[in-house]
Formats: sequence, structure tokens, C-alpha cells
Amino acid sequence: MTKSHASTGEGVAFETTEDIETPRRYKVLLLNDDYTTMDFVVDVLYDIFRRSEAEAVQIMLAVHENGKGVAGVYIKSIAEAKIAETHRCARDAGFPLRCTMETE
Repeated sequence: MTKSHASTGEGVAFETTEDIETPRRYKVLLLNDDYTTMDFVVDVLYDIFRRSEAEAVQIMLAVHENGKGVAGVYIKSIAEAKIAETHRCARDAGFPLRCTMETE
């Protein structure tokens, strides 16, 4: 909640209160497949999702073992952009890697 002061034009100020909603956040999930290499997944996590090498390896192992893993949590427009970039890079490299998003 933020407060602002507004003037009535007569030198008298009054206080208003506005509710500002926090943007909904989305988890970007990488999905396991039988063809995309583990190295490529780590590279995607490092290059697109800006994960450290250690984090990227941990997430890649979660994808491999659990069928999916959380690459990151973002507002909707950024999550959509990361998904599109991941799909483009995977397609260009000849891999079927897919990702999706869900609300946090």
C-alpha cells in the first residue's frame, strides 16, 4: 500500500491510500525428454536463466530424475520470453527440449 499527498489547489493537502498489486509470479519448468543432452540443459540454465554452474547442474539433475525442474520464477512477460528463447535455442540445436510455466 502506498500513500501519496495531493493538493486541492487551495493550499490544503490531503492523504490518499492506494492498493498496488504485486504482479503474479510464474515458475518456468523445464521438462525431461529422452533426447536433449544434459550438457545442453546445463548450458540453457546458465545462458538463458543466468544460473551458476552448480545451480544449473542441480536443476538439470532434478529434471532428469523427476521429469521436470524449476528453472526460475518471473513475472509473466519475462517467463514467456525465457520459454520462447529456450524453445528457439533447443530447436536451433536440434533438441526437443520443452518448458512451460505455472503460477507460483
